[in-house]
Amino acid sequence: MTPSSQTAQKNQSYLFLAIGAVALLSLFPLLSPPPYFLSMLYMVFLYVVLAESWNIIGGFTGYLSFGHVAFFGLGAYTTAFLMNKLALSPVLTILSSIPGGVVASLIALGIGYPCLRLRGPYFAVVTMCFAFVVHMVVQNIDLLGGVEGLWLAAMKQPIHVIRAIFYELMLALMVLVVLFVRWLEGSKLGKGLVTIREDEEVAQTLGIHTPRMKVLAFVLSAFFPGVAGGLHAYYLTYISPENVFDVMVSILIVLMTLFGGGGSWLGALIGAVTLSLVNEFLTTFVGAEIARIIYGMLFIAVIIFMPNGIMEFFRRRRRARRAAAEVFEA
Repeated sequence: MTPSSQTAQKNQSYLFLAIGAVALLSLFPLLSPPPYFLSMLYMVFLYVVLAESWNIIGGFTGYLSFGHVAFFGLGAYTTAFLMNKLALSPVLTILSSIPGGVVASLIALGIGYPCLRLRGPYFAVVTMCFAFVVHMVVQNIDLLGGVEGLWLAAMKQPIHVIRAIFYELMLALMVLVVLFVRWLEGSKLGKGLVTIREDEEVAQTLGIHTPRMKVLAFVLSAFFPGVAGGLHAYYLTYISPENVFDVMVSILIVLMTLFGGGGSWLGALIGAVTLSLVNEFLTTFVGAEIARIIYGMLFIAVIIFMPNGIMEFFRRRRRARRAAAEVFEA
């Protein structure tokens, strides 16, 4: 068997494994599990969406944004506002999460060009300030409920049915985002973004229109959090500036992506699943404040010891073992 056929067979096995995993997850609500497990997996799916979306600008392009929670919150408020003002039906309210993504993308387009002229820590600080500014603006607009927030009318189904519906919706969105980022990784656009990350000046000399590509990456990375924010607002039935503009969410999705490996769809997926489960455990059994301290320490450890993520860490160890085995056989 040639190496190419072995690779094709391995990829086919991974594909069947992924399809089987998604099928099992989609059928999980039929087992009537306790509501806690549906809610926990829903949050895992949500964090995968946010981490994979952030990966587009932070992992592929190399621009570390600490303000992506703003796009999530804008999507949430767009859906809540449309539902309250237009008295939308449940189906239309769910569909209104798409305008939430559009609004988030338009805001990203408006701030993208001036912000993306900055690099490194300057861009990171500006994006974090952007999240704080959006938070303060929203809580001072009476039309959006101010500091008290907005209520959304809940569906008139039993609670377990509602949880199952949003579980399936967030699972579908997660699969869509993972497939998109996987396509992006092998596309011409993705390779151009990676070139910008490695050396922006070299990318310009190669004829890559770096300002346009960076803004496009920023807009794409804002759309999916906006959609997820809209779904999450309807799932919660109540939103306030404090629970949808929490900067800790931005820090978490950055940590998740870097932990798994930025610039890789699989790395962001592994990082989001692993750390969202760890986050659930720490928040439930240790406490939110202690969890934040642990995450801060973990963030420092990842930057120092695994700057390219756990995927690259294991790849290096595997290459070292292979090299040692070849020397031993020789």
